[in-house]
Amino acid sequence: MTHWLIALRAIAGREFLRFLHQRERFLSALVRPLVWLLVFAAGFRAALGLSITPPYQTYITYETYIVPGLCGMILLFNGMQSSLSLVYDREMGSMRLLLTAPLPRWWLLFCKLLAGTLISVLQAYAFLGISAAFGIWLPWTGYVTVFPALLLAGMMLGALGLALSSLVRQLENFAGVMNFVIFPTFFLSSALYPLWKMAESSRLLHDICAANPFSHAVELIRFALYGQVNLPALGWTVLALAVFWGLGVWGYDPRRGMIQRKG
Repeated sequence: MTHWLIALRAIAGREFLRFLHQRERFLSALVRPLVWLLVFAAGFRAALGLSITPPYQTYITYETYIVPGLCGMILLFNGMQSSLSLVYDREMGSMRLLLTAPLPRWWLLFCKLLAGTLISVLQAYAFLGISAAFGIWLPWTGYVTVFPALLLAGMMLGALGLALSSLVRQLENFAGVMNFVIFPTFFLSSALYPLWKMAESSRLLHDICAANPFSHAVELIRFALYGQVNLPALGWTVLALAVFWGLGVWGYDPRRGMIQRKG
């Protein structure tokens, strides 16, 4: 078990050092949701005319409503970027060295996933702090209760990126796949507008958004910010995490995974 913890510390330390040397990555992770929050929110609020009471037991503005969705945006983009680094490491050969360590392959991948998720959660908290500075306040207890939700949602989205990275061998191809996955995942969800508003426009789009795992991750974060637990969202997020994680571990197994068939 000591060797397992040493591996976790080493891999997490490497990921944090890489993040510290990529200041542009941190700034882009904050600028993107802040643009949505401060610029687009006014137009969306006027167009949607939102006045949301349940399940939060209080009236909230549209800006407050989309904060959880923008936290999910940070987790989604960072999960994809962490997986992009996996493809880069595989091209450079460092991923091969990592996976030949005398430890279970699933544990090494879990260390990479956990390290990337913790970085995502730190970025999400930085965004919440900046939002509070702009006067978008949430219950103070929510900043504590949201941590498990952010961690679970980040793990689920990071596992999605892990599964995708096992399918793509070239760095250039994965960059295109990122855009193909990120934008439909984000816009076809409840991150920017409630599902009941989507149902008024199109029942088909409502069903797509309801089936999107990202919607459940966002709702998990949204309820947690108000000190509540959305059990259906929690269950679907855990299920999606298990599926994506299983696909990722299977994809990186050279004995029966996708890497062997492509090689």
